[in-house]
Amino acid sequence: MEFILNPFSVTLILSGLLVGALSIYIAIRVEGSTRWVALTMLCAAIWGFSYGLELSVSTREAMLFFINFEYLGIAFIGPFWFIFSLKYTSYKSKNFYFLVVSILLIPIITYTLVVTNDLHQFYYSSFEVINSGPFPTAKIIVGPWYYVNLFYIYSAFILGSFVIWKRFRFSDPLFKTQTRLMLIAGIFPLVFNLLYQTHLFRPFVVIDLTPFAFLITYLVLGFAILKYQLFSLKPIARTKVIEAITKGVLVLDAETQIVDFNPALLNFPGIGRHIKIAIKAEEIFTNSPDVLELIADGKARTIESTVKSSENIKIFQVEAIPLFDRKTINSGLVLLFDDITEQKSINQTLKNQKQELQQLNDLKDKYFSIISHDLKGPVFGIKELIHLTNSGMVSEEEFMGMLPEVSRNMEQVALLLENLLAWSSSQLKGGEMVKPQEFDIHKILVQQKSILERIANEKKIEIEIDPQAKSMVFADKNMIELVFRNVLSNSIKFSKKEGKINVSTRDEYDLVKICVEDFGTGISDENLSKINSGISFTTVGENNESGTGLGLVLVKEYIQKNSGLVEVKSTEGKGTTFCITLPSSTKE
Repeated sequence: MEFILNPFSVTLILSGLLVGALSIYIAIRVEGSTRWVALTMLCAAIWGFSYGLELSVSTREAMLFFINFEYLGIAFIGPFWFIFSLKYTSYKSKNFYFLVVSILLIPIITYTLVVTNDLHQFYYSSFEVINSGPFPTAKIIVGPWYYVNLFYIYSAFILGSFVIWKRFRFSDPLFKTQTRLMLIAGIFPLVFNLLYQTHLFRPFVVIDLTPFAFLITYLVLGFAILKYQLFSLKPIARTKVIEAITKGVLVLDAETQIVDFNPALLNFPGIGRHIKIAIKAEEIFTNSPDVLELIADGKARTIESTVKSSENIKIFQVEAIPLFDRKTINSGLVLLFDDITEQKSINQTLKNQKQELQQLNDLKDKYFSIISHDLKGPVFGIKELIHLTNSGMVSEEEFMGMLPEVSRNMEQVALLLENLLAWSSSQLKGGEMVKPQEFDIHKILVQQKSILERIANEKKIEIEIDPQAKSMVFADKNMIELVFRNVLSNSIKFSKKEGKINVSTRDEYDLVKICVEDFGTGISDENLSKINSGISFTTVGENNESGTGLGLVLVKEYIQKNSGLVEVKSTEGKGTTFCITLPSSTKE
């Protein structure tokens, strides 16, 4: 068998070998639906390579020999494309393998008819060699099955392309790009064949350009599959995963240029309008020096970045993940941005609630101790005194001598009970109801002075009231009475004998300010801080008077409930001033 090479045959042989090698390599290296593309490419390679050999020989027998090989590609190229389209679009069927056999049935019949054509002329009705051109070519008169095969190939390509288009016409942009390439690969060679079959475009008369079109198309397609993982779900899956991540993702190269980012990153204030691929990170983080420092550092670490926007302040946790090439060369950086504003707010709320609960628990434990000690002691003492008097162990004269001390203790117990009841009521679900009303604060102060005057007289303490305020107070009367009973009681407790307590009132805009000033032992800075924080504490008075620390907690709580304010100024050894501001019922 003699071969006479020409430009057409050489081009087809070399292209066929290259596409064939690519198809085999792809079939080995990749998995899934892409292998069916490799089979389609292999069919084009067999067709083109065998057609090139057909154009290199001059005898009828040699041409028919290579045409038989050509039809291994021609008969199966369309069905393989159709099967690929079904696999790529994830067509599901319990009888899929039966469907594949059905699709391949016509190609098998076609190939059988081509090989045995001399027996029936059902595919080619005549076949002869023409030597009038620059090299020998075949002149073929087609038979009826030729049109069946032609129609079947066209149908397979068109139907496969339609299945791909229908599946991905509304899909992700990356899928759309692949879809366009696949549609071109399926339709472009058919256009050349249609032009050849209809005699509209035959620049070389008897030379069929269809194999050239298939080889060129699949050569490009093969390199795209290898270099860009075309038809692979990996890049698509990667895109989908990054887009689905709720954290902002920013990928930078070694020169801090932006390589990629996901939609969630646009939630970072100030980024949305400026970010795009290939610009420097420094251009979009001008207002976030801590992020720029993290990028410049290039190490794996996490920071918290506070960003101010036009509406509010957001806090982001920014994590840097270095990208290493061959484990040694830093080739870039991945930044993860997580909006933790709400989380930080929740954590702070939980922290505050924990502190409040801890204070309440401490207060509860303390007040159970008060009930079991401070309340139980005086009551059991009186009970024992009465028992001793009744049994004659304490005379009437001795009993009368003890009465002033018993009376003083009972007054402390009465105030303690009142405070305990008030605090218990405030801790019930919903808290104590505030019932504001209009009343004269001077009458309240005079009333509380008269209640506590006997205790003050025992220490020869003078309580002086300077009523300058003309406005009426608008607050819960019962709460305010308890507040000033506790404040005055404390002032008496920590005042020295023959001391003085000044009580003054004055108007301040739509408020009334009441100040209680004593010149006693004063309060330390530590205890002042506890008062401002609402933490209870106890100290012993000038005459070793006991206390529970509950009074000042109630004072602060009740004043806050009545939209007031408590200010405490004190100097140790010089005295303390309590100033309480309450809303007035009228404005001057």
